[in-house]
Amino acid sequence: MTSQTKNTAPIEHSPEKEDPAEASSWTATAGSFGRWVLTPMGFAITVYGLNVIAWGGMLFLLLCNAAPAMCHPSCNDLYSSRRIWIEINSQILNALFCVTGFGLAPWRIRDLYLWCRWRLGRGAGTRRKWFDRLAEIHANWFYQRLEPNGSSLLTTTLDSPSEGRGATPTPRYKLHVVIWGNVLNTVFQICLAACMWSMNRFNRPSWTTGLFVGLACVAAGVPGILMWLEKKRIKKTNEHPGALLLIPRSTLLGVKSHTAGSGNDAVEAA
Repeated sequence: MTSQTKNTAPIEHSPEKEDPAEASSWTATAGSFGRWVLTPMGFAITVYGLNVIAWGGMLFLLLCNAAPAMCHPSCNDLYSSRRIWIEINSQILNALFCVTGFGLAPWRIRDLYLWCRWRLGRGAGTRRKWFDRLAEIHANWFYQRLEPNGSSLLTTTLDSPSEGRGATPTPRYKLHVVIWGNVLNTVFQICLAACMWSMNRFNRPSWTTGLFVGLACVAAGVPGILMWLEKKRIKKTNEHPGALLLIPRSTLLGVKSHTAGSGNDAVEAA
């Protein structure tokens, strides 16, 4: 009786090949970012962002008692190195936030003024005029279709997929969120700066810094994320206009018939 020999050689698995399209996409993105960083504006924004990350990270570590050697004679002693550096970090971060909160205030006040003229205008033509002005300012993320005369369509009319006109108009509530979020960011930054500069670390309530920093970050973060998502949506739809075919035609026609008769009165809707 002969024994049968089995092939016990290890099976070699070929390494997975990287998708060339994905690799080229990452390469193009890295190249674009590198060219942007070399521009004056890109360099300034990069340095600003790195400072916020560095000083913010150091403040977080100090608050977590990550450096016990600085807790002398105790961690909560007002004259300990930990409490002194917490104050230094807080003042530096406040100054960095003032750069954007105060530096962008003129443009934010302008947007608020145009928003008031749009929302409080007496006539439909007046409201259309100021809305068009706002839409033009925020055209890098706020998409509106144009009528043949060059003015924007204030109604949220959806064209049929067969017309192939790309992305649907951006909902107007997003413009409200961006304008008011930016304005509130400046307001909260004023409150934070007033607390940081009018009081010292001995008599300043500890809750003021955390409260106004949190409110200012939320007020700035929500509009920023919203604009980024809207840009991404518009770009994706324009690159793949056939995606509109996934929407049932009956839905599009129903929305179109519902909004076709609204006319200029649609400006009054929030």
